Amino acid sequence: MRFSESLYQVRKIDNLKDMIEQSVKLFGSKNAFLIKGSDSIYNGITYDQFKKDIDYLGTALTNLGLKDGFIAVVGENRYEWCVTYLATINGVGVIVPMDKELPACEMQNLLSISNAEAIVFSGKLGNKIKEILGSLESVKYYIDMDLKEDSGEYLSFAKLIEKGRKLVENGDKEYLDAEIDNNKMSALIFTSGTTDSAKGVMLSHGNICANIISVCSTVHVDENDSSLSILPLHHTYECTLGFLLMMYKGGTLAFCEGLKHIVKNLKEVKPTVLISVPLLLESIYKKIWDQVKKKRGAKTLLKIMISVNSFLRSVLKMDLSKKLFKKVHENLGGRIRLVITGAAAIDPIVPKGFRKLGIPILQGYGLTECSPLVIGNRDKQYIDSSIGLPIPRVEVKIKDPDENGIGELIVKGPNIMLGYFNNEEATKRVIRDGWFHTGDLGKKDKSGFYYITGRIKNVIITKNGKNIFPEELETYINRSPFVQESFVYGKFDKTSGDTQVNVQIFPNIDVIKEKFKEVNISKEQIMEVLSEVIKNVNRNIPLYKHIKGFTIRDNDFIKTTTQKIKRYVEIQKTN
Repeated sequence: MRFSESLYQVRKIDNLKDMIEQSVKLFGSKNAFLIKGSDSIYNGITYDQFKKDIDYLGTALTNLGLKDGFIAVVGENRYEWCVTYLATINGVGVIVPMDKELPACEMQNLLSISNAEAIVFSGKLGNKIKEILGSLESVKYYIDMDLKEDSGEYLSFAKLIEKGRKLVENGDKEYLDAEIDNNKMSALIFTSGTTDSAKGVMLSHGNICANIISVCSTVHVDENDSSLSILPLHHTYECTLGFLLMMYKGGTLAFCEGLKHIVKNLKEVKPTVLISVPLLLESIYKKIWDQVKKKRGAKTLLKIMISVNSFLRSVLKMDLSKKLFKKVHENLGGRIRLVITGAAAIDPIVPKGFRKLGIPILQGYGLTECSPLVIGNRDKQYIDSSIGLPIPRVEVKIKDPDENGIGELIVKGPNIMLGYFNNEEATKRVIRDGWFHTGDLGKKDKSGFYYITGRIKNVIITKNGKNIFPEELETYINRSPFVQESFVYGKFDKTSGDTQVNVQIFPNIDVIKEKFKEVNISKEQIMEVLSEVIKNVNRNIPLYKHIKGFTIRDNDFIKTTTQKIKRYVEIQKTN
């Protein structure tokens, strides 16, 4: 099938300023956001009001002398974050989104690297900001999203909006008339550093808008859709697909109050579209089946219901998913029609399983350097074990494929970053002859679908030259209900003179307790269960991939904010 046969119509946008202006004309009186108040009631903010707040804040920031400056934003997902992002990028200067989980010293480091002149922050981060206050000459303004009045060293976000409103009403058009250079750096995003230390990725309006348009031509989203923003907005994956894409399509966005509030917020907001990560979806899927297994005969009944529904859908074009699997749908709000997952590989069992329950999950692949999406499954073209097809206007190649067709994914297109900030050497290493070298290994099937097999830096190479991909083995191990998560790595064995496969396992203690029907279990019992898990994995893989040893972790792995294991940190700890 030709790629173009399944593409949706999209409207052209030159930049994000043009995007929001078009959206206001199309959806002005419609709610862009739903904001939960102190009374737990959700209040709507229209596209008209959102645009006014962007213009007012942009005017106020320009009036402060921040034109062409770098402005950092840090905080939980919230309306003020979104206003700051677009106000800055649409006419003030360069936006620098930062991870709110960073320690104060690292925030200070990123502010210094970017030479930021202002930082807009959530009041919840007050203690961290106090540690930074006055430490950097470049930072002239500290703007608190929660402050009602200006106070000492801090400016009030609300007061700046009010100041901007008055300036605009009095004829100040400097910000409103600002010209946008579509090819100039407008966003500086520091990578999460799963395999190395963070780098500053320079993105333009052109990069981001190209990505939005390409994604929307492969997946249907419209003004009737709503989403609950769960993943951190400072990450390009959530910012582009969860926030900006929804604003482009006229959707409505609400914010999750935190991981422990996901189920409650889903039921309150009742979203239709969800942007998620594999760890969350795999956890939900495991819980569904764990609950079923607890009731006698429930597992058999559910399988029968799935078979009946599959038959009705394929033969009679009748979908009874929401009735047959009502509880599953209600726990996700009751209206979910599409889930997009990325940031890491997902076990194919999960999207296949959810699809049978009437909840389509589309897996994609991207990087911060690509704004971020490169490859994705589509509404009408998908393979659950694949990352999908290249998005329109993006070229993908497998460089130097081996006998199995596996090689490095390299990418070319309008979504590719301008480069790494103040790091020409690192830029030249990854962008060569116009192609961005992802560092990820993959292969392509005959129908053009791509598959990620691992990361170049993570590959374990035996003395016989065999390549072992840790991610593949982790998928097998993590399928066990006794395992929460695993980390596979190579360990040199002096006796054999070869690199052997080892794994650290973070066990699911609750499930292991259920197996032994005991409240307290010993380390020996945990070892016994996990030894059997490893044996089962080894039975189904070639001898050279066999896992030779494992250790038990007492705590979770160190992760990025999109829940990817920071492999380089964990590797250092094993040495």
